[in-house]
Amino acid sequence: MLDALVTVVVILACAGVVCAMAAARVVKQYERGVVFRLGRLRSDIRGPGFTMIAPVFDRLRKVNMQIVTMPVPAQEGITRDNVTVRVDAVVYFKVVDPAEAIVAVEDYRFAVSQMAQTSLRSIIGKSDLDDLLSNREKLNQGLELMIDSPAVGWGVHIDRVEIKDVSLPETMKRSMARQAEADRERRARVINADAELQASKKLAEAAAQMSETPSALQLRLLQTVMAVAAEKNSTLVLPIPVELLRFLERGQQPPEVARVDGGGAKEPVSAGQEAVPPAPAVPRLTEREPEHEPERVVER
Repeated sequence: MLDALVTVVVILACAGVVCAMAAARVVKQYERGVVFRLGRLRSDIRGPGFTMIAPVFDRLRKVNMQIVTMPVPAQEGITRDNVTVRVDAVVYFKVVDPAEAIVAVEDYRFAVSQMAQTSLRSIIGKSDLDDLLSNREKLNQGLELMIDSPAVGWGVHIDRVEIKDVSLPETMKRSMARQAEADRERRARVINADAELQASKKLAEAAAQMSETPSALQLRLLQTVMAVAAEKNSTLVLPIPVELLRFLERGQQPPEVARVDGGGAKEPVSAGQEAVPPAPAVPRLTEREPEHEPERVVER
């Protein structure tokens, strides 16, 4: 009798241990537990840590609450300006209501992926090529709104959506390269034209200033002559204006020295010069045309 009682106690203890092990569950920090009792959803959501359920009647499903990074397969479409492009994106989302994520949709990850693909194709058809290339921030916001609207009913929140890459046909790439090169040439020509315009304005101002002071123009001419003459193996033939000679003569002329010519008149003589007597008069020679002899007439 005692042996049978001990056996029953041991069996009950083992059954209790097995039941306790079957009822014990551990929920991680980034997870939440959804309990179904006899197929019916219970309202209490199990948090992280150790929890117990009824081994036979309850079923615990864990839901990951971390942000999920899901790449969207590349989608090919035609833009509003009739350009064929291939666009891929990435979606960041997380579960905010674990009960809805389990009950409202069979597989919320697959549902978000399909919604992202259809939304991406839709946004391609509504946008121009320039928007896809340069205005991605606005397109990302539009994609986020399009995916987040149905995802709210699944207990999922779309954190953000980003377009990764836009692939163009080779012919379109070459056309865009030619367009960019033409635009760079146009900007370079505009910059050169502006520089020439400013230089011509400054040159006109300098010419106006030099026209008011002729000596400045003469000094500028002298500087040019000196700069050219400083070069080796260079020959410069430059007509010098009379005004420049007079200017130089006035600068080099010493005090005047009076001299007396043969007629008694006084002329200024420079220092170091000797009086030169007037040159004797040279008689003019006049050529006379030869006289023509009268023609002779011979009678036959």
